[in-house]
Amino acid sequence: MNTVFRKLQVSVTQHAFVLNQALTLCRATPSVQHPVWTSVNERQYKSMPTHGIGRWRHLLPREAPKKKKDRHQMKEILAETDTAYGTLNVKVSGYDMTLVEHYSQYIHNLCNRLGIKVAESYALPTKTTEVMLLQEQGTKMFVDAVLKTHSRVVQLSSLNATACPVFIDVLLKNQPEGVQLSVQEHTEADFHARFKGRPELEGLMAQMGN
Repeated sequence: MNTVFRKLQVSVTQHAFVLNQALTLCRATPSVQHPVWTSVNERQYKSMPTHGIGRWRHLLPREAPKKKKDRHQMKEILAETDTAYGTLNVKVSGYDMTLVEHYSQYIHNLCNRLGIKVAESYALPTKTTEVMLLQEQGTKMFVDAVLKTHSRVVQLSSLNATACPVFIDVLLKNQPEGVQLSVQEHTEADFHARFKGRPELEGLMAQMGN
C-alpha cells in the first residue's frame, strides 16, 4: 500500500510542476492586441512621397524626332505599259450619298477579290446646285430646290488589260439607279480637285509674295 501511495504522490507532484510551468509561460507571452480599424478613405502613407512611381520613359534612349510627312504630297503617276494601264480613277457620283458610298465600297471590295491594286480611295468635295424657278407673272426668280452632288473616287494602279473588260462589265451590271460611273486616267488636275479652293487665303498669299 505504501508503494501505491508513493507512486500517486510522485504523479501528483509531476502534474503540479507541469501546470506551474505552463502558467509562467502564459504570463510571459504578451497579450494579443486587436488592430484598430481606421476608415477606408484615410491615407496610411501621408508622409511617404509617391512621385515618380511607374515612370519608365526616362530609362529609354532618346530617339530623334520623326519628320512630319506632307499629307497633301502628290504621288507619282504610273505610266501605262503594253500589258497594263497606268493610274486610273474610277469615279462614282450621284445625289444620294448612301448609294454613292455603298457603290464605292462595292468597287473597292471587288478590286480586293480580283487582286486589283487600289492605290487610294477618297471623297471629292460636295458640289451644290441651286435650281431656280421663274414666276409666271414677273421677272424674279426664286430657289426651288438645292441639289447636292456627292462623289467618290477609287484609284487603281497597274490594272491588267485583259482583266479590265471583265471588271468594267461587272461594274456596269451592278450599277445602281441614279449613280454615274466614269473611268479615266489620273492627272495632276484630278489631284488638285480633291481640295477646296480658298480664294481669300490665296489672295493674301499673293499679296505677301508681292
